[in-house]
Amino acid sequence: MPKISVFGGGAWGSALHFAFKEKNPAFIISRKNLDSTFQITQKQAQDSDYFVVAIASSALHLWLSSNPLPKNAKILVASKGIANGQFVSEIFESFYPNASLSYLAGPSFAKEVRSSLPCALNIHSHKMELAKEWCALFPSFIKPYISLDIIGGEVGGAYKNVIAIASGICDGLGLGNNARASLIARGLVEMARFGKFFGALDSTFLGLSGAGDLFLTANSTLSRNFRVGLYLAQGKTLTEILETLGEVAEGVKTSQEIYALATKHNIYTPIAKEVALIIKGKSPKQSLLDLMQS
Repeated sequence: MPKISVFGGGAWGSALHFAFKEKNPAFIISRKNLDSTFQITQKQAQDSDYFVVAIASSALHLWLSSNPLPKNAKILVASKGIANGQFVSEIFESFYPNASLSYLAGPSFAKEVRSSLPCALNIHSHKMELAKEWCALFPSFIKPYISLDIIGGEVGGAYKNVIAIASGICDGLGLGNNARASLIARGLVEMARFGKFFGALDSTFLGLSGAGDLFLTANSTLSRNFRVGLYLAQGKTLTEILETLGEVAEGVKTSQEIYALATKHNIYTPIAKEVALIIKGKSPKQSLLDLMQS
């Protein structure tokens, strides 16, 4: 049976380890002190057949520099976001140009995956056969689909966290269901516009990696990013919020990255812009007024 090693002991990495060990010998590599039965070292992981990476996107450059994987490794990237103006796929391809790379996206709260609740996910890859290999490794409660649109999956996985912050702000300000639905719908349009600039397909944003992940993340307090927005609307500082969460909320840094790229390439992204400005200290109420006029 193939050996799978999961890098990253956060909520998502731990959930993926739980999922993959249903059918296969699966192990986890983390700085955290986890279940010693399945936790192994970086060195022990080198002989694995498959590698799953669930490291925060902001830490990927440093992590990849200090934690080399086999050059021809089969890697499933579960990280989502943009770092230093680069998509996650660009970061991985710069470190592992000869590796077999795939990317995981779709609606998937870690807590529900760990409870074996059913969900469907996309495996984005340029290699159909590689994606099929990964499909065979997933547990019975996850239905994997294959997509060749890597950049679309990445944009969806990154952008939905930013819209989720906006949605949390919307709820925190007590703006109602109509406003939240309008915001999410326009967020989907904005996400697709941004993605198409970089070569993504429209159809991707109507599927699991786009609308599916967005609708999940922007409608529930199980979403860390949604809670960030909720707390910002309540007047809490970003420092207080991140301490309360205790885990990374990717949308905080991703909002700045998207705003910078949109400004550089003159892409119209009004929601991402306002989220980025709120993160920097702008009043959520003033952002609402400006958004209504944009």
